[in-house]
Amino acid sequence: MSTPQVQKENTAKKIIIPLLALIILLVMVAWLAGAFNKKVSPGFEAPSPTLVNSISYVVKSSTEAIFEGVAASITAKQTTIISSRLLARIDKINVRAGDIVKRGDVLITLENNDLSSRVIEAQEQVNAMIARYTEAHQNFQRAKELFNKKIASQFDLDKSKADYQSIKAELTAAKQSLAQAQTTLSYATLRAPINGKVVDRFAEPGNTAQAGEKLLSLYNPLSLRVEAQVREQLALTLTQGQSIKVELPTIKQNIVGLVEEIVPAANTGSRSFLIKVSLPYQENLLPGMYARLLIPAGQAQKLYLPKNSVFHVGQLNFVHVLIDGQSQKRFVRIDTKVKPGFISIISGLVDGDIIVTTD
Repeated sequence: MSTPQVQKENTAKKIIIPLLALIILLVMVAWLAGAFNKKVSPGFEAPSPTLVNSISYVVKSSTEAIFEGVAASITAKQTTIISSRLLARIDKINVRAGDIVKRGDVLITLENNDLSSRVIEAQEQVNAMIARYTEAHQNFQRAKELFNKKIASQFDLDKSKADYQSIKAELTAAKQSLAQAQTTLSYATLRAPINGKVVDRFAEPGNTAQAGEKLLSLYNPLSLRVEAQVREQLALTLTQGQSIKVELPTIKQNIVGLVEEIVPAANTGSRSFLIKVSLPYQENLLPGMYARLLIPAGQAQKLYLPKNSVFHVGQLNFVHVLIDGQSQKRFVRIDTKVKPGFISIISGLVDGDIIVTTD
């Protein structure tokens, strides 16, 4: 084969191969675009027929009171910190966190050997002074009798009276010293000042109790209440003694409390007032737990539908609305708060809409 003919064939191949590739590419693009599929002419979907065995429901709005939830905390009105007035070693602690105590129960005992010795010493001093007082009193009485009989002089009577009064004063001082020693000894025994529950203890036997250092903390479970910072527009609508709903999510209960105190000064940062609401006793409540105050915030129009009138497609909610005798599917937004057997509608329906539900 001659060289010119070979060159012509090579040139033809260089042209045909890219052209063939281009044609294949165009065919694939047309196929992906649906050029070889059967075409459907545009038009409107026929309206859905009326549901068989259906029940119609006319939407009506109702006026209801609305409440604004305010985050709050459970606190104890009556709390106390147990601390020592003495610098002494802790001998015994009789309670732990969670224990129930009554007023007057011994909680902590401190070492008191030196204090007991002081009490005994003061008691003996009182006993000695009582003996001297008895003697001085008798001498004074005898001096008065002798003076009345003109046997003793005025000087003897005055001296007996002075000795008597001096010893009487010393006896009073000795009794006061004894009372002070007994009071100091009582500081070595720490008792519960209220009926309550032990929250925590901060020392162990053998530790040295410093004066004023907290050793135990107590609270009264009967004095629990709710405290919340309420924005000023709502807070100013509340009055002392007003009943208010309290939501307790942890124990899944709603109870009614009373507004006990409204602090008459706003927080300048949040423009809110501290509201304190007393609660009836609940065994499962503990200080620090979360609560919500449901404060009245006016009125609003609410729409409710039976639960069986709303159906779901994925995460979307729909209802069948009757329009011109035909049932049409309509998207609605529902509220998380429901009534028994009913669902609250936020948007998608208005007064007068007719909802069709299946029997």
